Amino acid sequence: MYFQFLRQDLSVVVLAGMKLIVKMSLAPSKMNENKPDNSQSLACVFCRKNDDCPNKYGEKKTCEKWNFSVHYYCLLMSSGIWQRGKEEEGVYGFLIEDIRKEVNRASKLESVQFARKMVLQSDVLYPSVNEVITCLVDFRKNVFSSSLTILRSFCWKHRPVQAITSNKYSGSLPCTICLEFVEPIPTYNILQSPCCKNAWFHRDCLQVQAINAGVFFFRCTLCNNTDIFQKEMLRMGIHIPEKDASWELEENAYQELLQSHNRCDVRRCHCKKGRDYNEPNSKWEVKRCQCCGSSGTHLACSSLQASEQNWECLDCRRITYTSDFQKAPKHPLANSTNVTVTDCLLEESSPKLPRQSTVAQHKELLRQGSKFRRDISTILVELGFQIKKKAKTLYINKANVWRSALEQLQSQKFNPSYSIEVVYVTGKDEVRSNHPGSKQEFLSHLMHHLENSSVFEGSLAKNLSLNSQALKENLYYEVGKMLAISLVHGGPSPGFFSETLFNCLAYGPENALPSLDDVSDLDVAQIIIKIDTAADFNILKSVINEYYSYLEFSGCLRLMSSLSDKYMLVKDILFYHVIKRVKAPFESFKQGLKTLGVLEKIQTYPEAFYNILCHKPESLSAKSLSDLFTNHTLLDVQTLRFWNSYLKAIEDGKSTTTMEDILIFATGCSSIPPTGFKPSPSVECLHVDFPVANKCKNCLVLPVTSTYQKFQENMDFAIRDTIRLEKEERSHLLPRTLNVSSDEERLF
Repeated sequence: MYFQFLRQDLSVVVLAGMKLIVKMSLAPSKMNENKPDNSQSLACVFCRKNDDCPNKYGEKKTCEKWNFSVHYYCLLMSSGIWQRGKEEEGVYGFLIEDIRKEVNRASKLESVQFARKMVLQSDVLYPSVNEVITCLVDFRKNVFSSSLTILRSFCWKHRPVQAITSNKYSGSLPCTICLEFVEPIPTYNILQSPCCKNAWFHRDCLQVQAINAGVFFFRCTLCNNTDIFQKEMLRMGIHIPEKDASWELEENAYQELLQSHNRCDVRRCHCKKGRDYNEPNSKWEVKRCQCCGSSGTHLACSSLQASEQNWECLDCRRITYTSDFQKAPKHPLANSTNVTVTDCLLEESSPKLPRQSTVAQHKELLRQGSKFRRDISTILVELGFQIKKKAKTLYINKANVWRSALEQLQSQKFNPSYSIEVVYVTGKDEVRSNHPGSKQEFLSHLMHHLENSSVFEGSLAKNLSLNSQALKENLYYEVGKMLAISLVHGGPSPGFFSETLFNCLAYGPENALPSLDDVSDLDVAQIIIKIDTAADFNILKSVINEYYSYLEFSGCLRLMSSLSDKYMLVKDILFYHVIKRVKAPFESFKQGLKTLGVLEKIQTYPEAFYNILCHKPESLSAKSLSDLFTNHTLLDVQTLRFWNSYLKAIEDGKSTTTMEDILIFATGCSSIPPTGFKPSPSVECLHVDFPVANKCKNCLVLPVTSTYQKFQENMDFAIRDTIRLEKEERSHLLPRTLNVSSDEERLF
């Protein structure tokens, strides 16, 4: 015979001879009382086992005064006893005198020796062995209606089973609790969820979870269903105690949630009172990461304003927002030897709380999805939804694009969310002519001026410079605003940011790691090279003495005790010269980039913005240019063939014209903007001698000629001549705009 029992509702009915005895519900809150040290040595007075396993036998309670122990389930299953006391009296409401009487009564039964052999093979519940327990099915046939709710016990023949469905699974499946593999066939030890058919459990795992979770938190591990799941598990003999979850009963279990992180964790903390210093409403107030909350920074250490709410630590930015972030190759110093600073310049990891690992794992799951992998054109198009139909006309003098743009964009009437129309102005104020211009051409010229302005420094990859006049006139802000406007309004991307400048914008200056390539000042670069290549400690001290004044002025002077200290000195110089020195320009530039929400998108999707900010677009090919220009009209077949042959000849280097020259000639842009051209470039054929371009419509008119040689000669002549004139105009302007004759011209 095999027995199991199941408790349902609040009342319990068991068999005692031929009488029905009703037991009151137990007080689950009293089941977790502390037991004395000798509880393991005392056997249960009913089952004679000294096991203390709540999952099998229920809580074991020892009454030290009377020197006995008893299992909770044994009390439930004993036939001649019931709860007569209050919850706090006796053992779980069973009075001591009643327990003693039941033990004496059971010891006199002739069946006791037989009953002791009826040990349950189940690992769930252990019934009382002081009396033979009748199978519920047989008992109902002989005693009362089957509609009663009782504490049920079953023999092996009549035990409840789960329906065995056809095994559609080819192999084993994991238990959703312990993750060990089980055969997906319902048996006594393997149970299936009634609500999630692909959820399987070990009976042991379910029982442990039920005891720990209690009736309020025991649910399906996949879909969180409670009603259907609990009914089925009760039917299959899983005991679900009517108590709160064990983690809810633990005193001060969530005390750490009431504590907040108050420590500066950035790579370089500038607070003289230490990383743990926190002074509210000052620059030394600690601001926590808005994502994980387990990293912090002083406002001053990350160049933050008290009103800024969106600071995130480096780990959160890189894990949450970056997937396959590829770093750009370093560019060599202009007119200097390419020197690689040693590996000691790698960034040090910031101290983190252990709790962050869980947060990082959660964010890693988010990172693996496609949510944060966004195409740059899609992001910029979405930002473009802010642009209203209302147009703002910009009057631009081609003789000085920068000055005209600055005057127009600084005007109080200018709104960056208005659509832009460009009118080119030529001549003097008294006699001047106006003609419509291409917005994308204007923005392309503007990016060219910004790249070569003294607001930036460097040869190819540029960082912000320190220009006091530009800072005084708030030009760093205006440059940031112009870059943002160009990106959102369909203009070209900069493509000249250094990786360090990009990291400062995307991840914060405290998390950027400048290198020797970021130093455009040859004197400072020479200092760094001498320190880094010092072969012994005496040479190092000599170099420090030589540049003592500079090191003292920059705040990088430090006590050197060994040759290896030179690496930290190099890091200090790099951080000062590239980042700390230009703190004010950077903050102003960053505020300008907030125009139309561009900076926020850079910080949200750094992976998408990295290429367009730090790299020039790929070179155009014959195919890409041919695909770019669509045919809006029926083209002459021979001219179309000449056009394709011409593009192929340029690609093969058989023409002095380049692909970029053709694009500039037709659209005014040397590369395809991230959002594409509006309107799309097109080609037409006319009986003209030379090609004609309409940059407002991005339309290229091809000449109809009798031979390919004539077609190529006419195309080369017109395009080269036009590009030459434009380059001469820019080269004529460039020395003047970079001249030091006045403050404004010294800047641009």
